Amino acid sequence: MKKLITALTLALALAASHTALAHESPARHGGIVKSAGDLSFELVNKDGKTAIYVDDHGKGLAMAGGSGTLTVLKGAEKTVATLSAGGANTLVAKDGIRLEAGAKVVASIVLPDKTTVSVRFAVK
Repeated sequence: MKKLITALTLALALAASHTALAHESPARHGGIVKSAGDLSFELVNKDGKTAIYVDDHGKGLAMAGGSGTLTVLKGAEKTVATLSAGGANTLVAKDGIRLEAGAKVVASIVLPDKTTVSVRFAVK
């Protein structure tokens, strides 16, 4: 009986984890993708510029009127940058931000409808 309960628990845990991962879309811009709610956020650091691309079920979510902050934690160092609307579905960091391996990044994003979402990234 214990083996049956263990097998059922394991099967339910695997099914739940598969469902949770289903919302994360692949990286389209070479960044790190994380999901929060029904939205996907891709953190990209290219050519010295940091941006977050926001998608809703695979389609870009217009970020005009959106804003936020980006906090980078690397050891005892803490750097905070302001995010503002960039192109169609992006938020761009105003201050020069460095994303190095091992850094933890927390994005606090205010969507155009004034809903706030927090997303955490780990830079590898």
